Amino acid sequence: MQNFWDSGVWGTVNLAAVLLISLIVGNALKKTLKFLRRSLIPTSVLGGLILMLIGMAFRLITGKVMLDTEFFGGSGMNMAETITYHCLALGFIATVFKHQGEKMGKERTREIFNTGVTTVSTYLLQGVLGMGITIVWAMLSEKMFSAAGILLPFGYGQGTGQALNYGSIYEADYGFAGGKSFGLTVAAMGFLSAAIGGVIHLNAMRRRGRFTEGFEETAEKYSSEDIQRATEIPMNGSIDKLTVQLSFVFGTYAVTYLVIRVLGDLVPSFKSVLYGFNFLFGVIFGTLFNMILNKITSKTRLIEREYVNEFLMKRISGFFFDLMIVAGFAAIRIEVIGQYWPVLLTIGIVGAVSTYLYNKLVAKKLFEKYGEEQFMAMYGMLTGTASTGIVLLREIDRNFETPVAENLVYQNFPAIVFGFPMMLIAALAPKQPILTWIIILAFFIVMNVILFRSFIFRRKK
Repeated sequence: MQNFWDSGVWGTVNLAAVLLISLIVGNALKKTLKFLRRSLIPTSVLGGLILMLIGMAFRLITGKVMLDTEFFGGSGMNMAETITYHCLALGFIATVFKHQGEKMGKERTREIFNTGVTTVSTYLLQGVLGMGITIVWAMLSEKMFSAAGILLPFGYGQGTGQALNYGSIYEADYGFAGGKSFGLTVAAMGFLSAAIGGVIHLNAMRRRGRFTEGFEETAEKYSSEDIQRATEIPMNGSIDKLTVQLSFVFGTYAVTYLVIRVLGDLVPSFKSVLYGFNFLFGVIFGTLFNMILNKITSKTRLIEREYVNEFLMKRISGFFFDLMIVAGFAAIRIEVIGQYWPVLLTIGIVGAVSTYLYNKLVAKKLFEKYGEEQFMAMYGMLTGTASTGIVLLREIDRNFETPVAENLVYQNFPAIVFGFPMMLIAALAPKQPILTWIIILAFFIVMNVILFRSFIFRRKK
């Protein structure tokens, strides 16, 4: 029998409270301190850094892990990892629920396709360089896990959740000691790379007279139609509208779990990989359910009002991504990755510089009309998350006059199609690291042929 005064009853709630409070503290510091406002560090990253530093101080003073104390039910670190894992999928599911948009022209379709291919090509570049570094390092040190470098594209390119997923798989199935914390640390360095690299680039642009404003957060302006469409259910009907949106998100995730569980039972050898793809299955089923809802609403009379509200779905996805990031920072176990700091720093610097240079080249060649805006958004997204890319984009395109923000949203579909093999390749990396490196390099070359096809296969006039 469980008593309400047991620490296990309160531990999860206390952890959630601390994670959310750290976001408030981080936001307050960012609003108060000018150098933090100018840094462009996302509030969620700042909150996570605060928790990580407090946890390090607690460990030095008491010799205990702060999140594993009784206040957090004795297993707060594991719970923080669980929150990070689930929030990635929940955030993506909320993102794909939207109303059907207008059909796009040929040029816009090509730009979105190129954005998705750029995303996957950058993943592959990060994978080639990251794995190259750790393969060489493993030849010099037996303690180094040769496939660890492939966590660079998952940490930089896809963010905290995927870095944790694959770090966990490598730790549990292949004996990579500290794999989860290694992946989370790579993701943390990615956010710092986005902020530092973004500020350096923006300062260089300002010196060239590209823009004159300071680096400040700007409030988004919404019309009443953006918040509540006339054809939607009321905001405060017999059931709260936010409750309806959350029902769609969690209902989709429940279906996702059932499918993964059935597939995992059918193919036990791939169970860990399947559960690592929870976000991808969530995106597939979320997109499917959203299409069905849109069809029923527009083509039949079964549902007279629209139930999906894009404004609330964006807020829900933002909440899950913020919580994912702060929980990911809090879950880093500094003590188990001390031996990896030299290789982590090497991977982090190489990842930031290569991502910067490659995306600068692509934006200049393929997005001539809005190259600077495209570069800023892509660099931010491919070292942090899509929201990080939007933060950098706003500094030079505050009213979203270019289609870059739209590119970031719709590029997910071609990126998922081309990026899926990368995730399968990652499962091979611990078994055949050198073969995996060769495959990723070949894949990178093929993707660049597709990306620069207009230059390579240019027709003679």
